[in-house]
Amino acid sequence: MTRIGYHASHEQHAPSALLRHVQAAQAAGFACAMSSEHFKPWSGAQGHSGHAWSWLGAAMAATNLPFGIITAPGYRHHPAVLAQSAATLAEMFPERLWLALGSGQRLNEDITGLPWPEKAERNARLAECAAIIRALLAGESVTHRGRVTVIDARLYSRPQTAPLLIGAAATAATARAVGAWADGLVTVGIEPEKLRPVIDAFREGGGADKPVFLQTKVCWDPDPARALAEAHAQWASNAIEGEVNWELRRPEDFETAARFVRPEDMHACVRISHDLGQHAAWLAELAEMGCAEIIVHQVGASQEAFIESFGQRVLPRLGG
Repeated sequence: MTRIGYHASHEQHAPSALLRHVQAAQAAGFACAMSSEHFKPWSGAQGHSGHAWSWLGAAMAATNLPFGIITAPGYRHHPAVLAQSAATLAEMFPERLWLALGSGQRLNEDITGLPWPEKAERNARLAECAAIIRALLAGESVTHRGRVTVIDARLYSRPQTAPLLIGAAATAATARAVGAWADGLVTVGIEPEKLRPVIDAFREGGGADKPVFLQTKVCWDPDPARALAEAHAQWASNAIEGEVNWELRRPEDFETAARFVRPEDMHACVRISHDLGQHAAWLAELAEMGCAEIIVHQVGASQEAFIESFGQRVLPRLGG
């Protein structure tokens, strides 16, 4: 059965608030959780960006939920340090963490001043970093000189079972590439017909019989007009499609790029409705694809009411 989870959006909420939210999500019946990992928000309206790795230690201690996190190795995070971070959490909280690796966004990774390469080069760097992280989690001593440099690295505190190393992909081409090295796939979307080609490409690239994790975006409010307005206010900067998402470097740049996004355009990337039955039907349709987890991201500002209402009216319809 597909587990339904709660997404902790560090771009939108203070870390202290997110800690309360994941505790409430567990109490409401959500079976798992996922954390974003940003240095900057997508827009000024979102307004937050806590350190996700620091927060995860507190969140995993405060709940019994399994967590996933997506991060980009090789720029802001050296792969050896990422391996150490994941190993420490997995040692303290056995088999409750999956680590997803992506090729990154300039918005977050540009702060180091490293050159921001083309997508093909970013994918190559990603695969190289994934191999380093996997070797370290397996207990190997690693010296590597390539796109990144590692000298005599070894993890001295490791979990008995290494966390799953998941490949993050938004397109079929990237999904096929990560299928060669990943233990599973994490992707994002709302429509099965657009998600299936990404999942199929992962399977074809080497990911047959490996788990798929899906983050899907919703905006619920009892007032339908407010639900649409909240989706637009909070997530318009994320409604832009194409390579621009990975190339812009400041929240202000995303705001400029999104200035012509209309409220009605948000339906293309967020499931927006006041009707909890409709939300349950949408999630049931996604669950039919056989994902291991579907992580629900409420993009609206009201998290407490969302958690309570989904716990009472949506999760029970999905077997939760």
